[in-house]
Amino acid sequence: MSKIQAYVAGWLSHREALLDLLDVVSDEQLSYKPWEKGMSFAELAQHVSGATLMFVKIVKTGSYTPSSAPPQKASSVEELRAIVKEQTEETKALLESIAPEQLDDIVDFNGMKMPGAAMLDMAKEHEIHHKGQLFTYARAAGIEKVPFFIHRSA
Repeated sequence: MSKIQAYVAGWLSHREALLDLLDVVSDEQLSYKPWEKGMSFAELAQHVSGATLMFVKIVKTGSYTPSSAPPQKASSVEELRAIVKEQTEETKALLESIAPEQLDDIVDFNGMKMPGAAMLDMAKEHEIHHKGQLFTYARAAGIEKVPFFIHRSA
């Protein structure tokens, strides 16, 4: 298994856990936020999937280019799940297209310079951090039974 294949497998175990979490959230719970200025459940879930895609694009291209398109806004769990699934597929395909040398190439994100592999590690750590917050949001919003924090294939 190549480095990138191993990375994809590890990352997907977290992303699929996020998708599992979206299976137990209701439309009413999407607007839950722990404090007034915080992101809602839906906003945070979209932040997770959009940010990981952004980090992977940086590794692929070498630098950060802000999107001019406004982010999609989900008004239902069905829409949120579709957005996250679409971004998951795009991220996975882009990851699988990364050449081994791109993992060593130096990338730039807002003045932070690091090898592509370090950027991918940062992306996964960012996703894990916010996924943990989403599990906490779910509990605080009244969801009693949440999925396991990582998705394991049988």
